[in-house]
Amino acid sequence: MKRLSLLVVALLVVCAVPARGQDVRYDFDKDKDFSKYKTYRWVEIKGADKPDDLTAKKIVGAIDAELAKKGLTKVEGDNADLYVGYQTAIATEKQYTMYNTGWDYGPGWGGGWYGYGGMSSSTTYGSSSTVYIGQLDLSMYDPGTKQLVWRGAASKTLDPKAKPEKKEKNINKAVTKLLKNFPPKQR
Repeated sequence: MKRLSLLVVALLVVCAVPARGQDVRYDFDKDKDFSKYKTYRWVEIKGADKPDDLTAKKIVGAIDAELAKKGLTKVEGDNADLYVGYQTAIATEKQYTMYNTGWDYGPGWGGGWYGYGGMSSSTTYGSSSTVYIGQLDLSMYDPGTKQLVWRGAASKTLDPKAKPEKKEKNINKAVTKLLKNFPPKQR
């Protein structure tokens, strides 16, 4: 019974691994006063990978909405306090999932009357699948100093095979998590 319990726990762990959430990381210039940034404009990052037009529209819309919640206003001219740009990366990797049944009968019941009639058996099961790794990188620059002041990345955000509703939900969720601590707290 103990082995069955361990098997059930192992299967639950194996099944839960692919369901991990989005990973979000960010960094910023600690010497900058982020309270002075009130406006922003979109800029294109040279040489950056871009998604298709529909996905790009979802990304820009999600970022615009979150920055508006933070009190920033989008402008079209060169008078912006921040320049904002993004890039994406979509790749695939193989994921291997393996588990062992752990069912063993041992070498037997001892050397007495019963001899070594037992049997040892253990079965390992495995499967592989393709996982899409879609990362969104967001960068913010101070146009006066021409320096990067904030950068964040959200992985497991973009899946080219996802349905439009799921894709939009993932993007909105990632952007919300990504900008949760923006502007950074001054120490």
